[in-house]
Amino acid sequence: MILKLKVVLLICCTLAFAACKVNYSFTGAAIAPDVKTISIQTFPNYAPLIQPTLSQAFTEALKDKFQSQTNLQLISRGGDLTFEGSITGYSISPISIQSGTDVAAQTRLTITVSVKFTNQKNEKQNFEASFSRFSDFESTKSLATEETRLIKEINDQLVQDIFNKAVVNW
Repeated sequence: MILKLKVVLLICCTLAFAACKVNYSFTGAAIAPDVKTISIQTFPNYAPLIQPTLSQAFTEALKDKFQSQTNLQLISRGGDLTFEGSITGYSISPISIQSGTDVAAQTRLTITVSVKFTNQKNEKQNFEASFSRFSDFESTKSLATEETRLIKEINDQLVQDIFNKAVVNW
């Protein structure tokens, strides 16, 4: 009798645990199982100072992040998750002025992106936000020689911030 009770209890526990479904990810992404597709529109550059390749570089970095870190299928329009927005800021400013001179020791490149995220399956996760990141470089170097590296570095940070806000949900 006790053996039968233990067997029934074991079967009930096994079925209860099997019914629970949790999606774990090494990226920390918590995407509902019914979310299958993503659409990422091109982010046009409306910054007062235009860098010609920034729009494409940022948009592709965002697409690459979601394709490499999730199982979502990228489609051109109408995805379960959609991103749209624009680049609203691209500025270069001197920082850390050297004592005794009017020359900056470093220069800062700042990029700001406005993002509208829509989750068709869970409207509570929708948001519109502005994200801004910067990177500094030595003023003895020209922007032309550092720009590609800086843009990649800043784009990586911006994309990570957007990814975290949209799907990590910590």
